[in-house]
Amino acid sequence: MDKMTTTDNDAALPETVDAEAVETAATVDYAEILRRIPHRYPFLLIDRGENWVKNKSMTGIKNVTFNEPFFAGHFPENPVMPGVLLIEAMGQTGAVLMSKSLDAEVEGKTIFFMSVDGVRFRSPVRPGDVVRMPVEVIRHRGDVFKFRGEAYVGEKIVCEAEFAAMVVENPK
Repeated sequence: MDKMTTTDNDAALPETVDAEAVETAATVDYAEILRRIPHRYPFLLIDRGENWVKNKSMTGIKNVTFNEPFFAGHFPENPVMPGVLLIEAMGQTGAVLMSKSLDAEVEGKTIFFMSVDGVRFRSPVRPGDVVRMPVEVIRHRGDVFKFRGEAYVGEKIVCEAEFAAMVVENPK
């Protein structure tokens, strides 16, 4: 039988679990998202992050409501969240993961997409859906990260992509 270890939250874990992952697995609330990326309404597309693990992964959560501004023009009779906004939401999840992992000073800096590859749209996202976006780091060097992201509604995959991003100094 595995020897068990207890963490601060009293969850019993096998000793073989990566101590850094246990220490850093965390929820990222809305206030921290606002501190970590410059996006604001109507273009802030994640409501919270779950299961953040430094330099490894985070799951972004987007609660889709009928009041989203894009539904007024994106098929009013058949409202569907634009696929490019799913990619953006995964990118914002990756940007928060990067910013928190690097403990980046966000003042005067922005995280930009460098590339998006292998995008597949599988199913429409509609008002009332909760989109769960696990994003994992494929590799990183310095302030450049490559990610793989997926978006789910329930257990159904709705979008997937690989993308890269980097930290850029804002022009003065």
